Amino acid sequence: MLRQLPRWAWIGGGLLALVAGCINSVGYLCFRHQPITHLTGTSTELGLAVAHLDLGEIAHWGLAILSFLGGAVASGFIVQQRTLQLGRRYGAVLMMESLLLFAATPLIAAHHDLGIYLASAACGLQNAMVSTYSGATFRTTHVSGIFTDLGIYLGQRLRGLEVDTLRIHVCVLVASHFIVGAVLGTLGFARMGERVLLIPATLTGVVGLGYAVYRHYAMMRDDSPSRPN
Repeated sequence: MLRQLPRWAWIGGGLLALVAGCINSVGYLCFRHQPITHLTGTSTELGLAVAHLDLGEIAHWGLAILSFLGGAVASGFIVQQRTLQLGRRYGAVLMMESLLLFAATPLIAAHHDLGIYLASAACGLQNAMVSTYSGATFRTTHVSGIFTDLGIYLGQRLRGLEVDTLRIHVCVLVASHFIVGAVLGTLGFARMGERVLLIPATLTGVVGLGYAVYRHYAMMRDDSPSRPN
């Protein structure tokens, strides 16, 4: 059972879900009106385009999927592990996500599909960066699996079975912060338009840089020879 979750994991998981909710709301409100942070709807759109033999749309939806996949590949190459653990190279991934979002913002504002692909790659990076913690699912860019897990846990509890309460709390954390992020993204879009993406871009960049600095000095401390008595 998942006995405890460190404070940094609570904060990081909630923050990343908030960022994803904001990004996805912009995807629906911008010129393409499409999801960015997950691929369920995108895959359906690709299927529709293939059925109608619409080559332009096939190319668009295919590139959106490949962009997300490319981000996940890059994250897997950098982080190398699926299990969340303090000390891994999350800072580099977050800074890459930040740069992609900064680059995507003016392109989406100019109604350029390349912006969608860059934002999709950013979300692929984020979602692959954190997969599990002590067996608990910790996806932050989509909530279908989160709500499925929550339903399973609640159903088991109604049945009288033992359920790890902390796993329920993880599901609630991610789902609630994703929805709040969507609310904030929508309100921000009404005032700033596509430039609201600069907020998650800045947030991930600052957090990524701060984490990279922390990791650097932590590794230097661990590698330093012990002082003689």
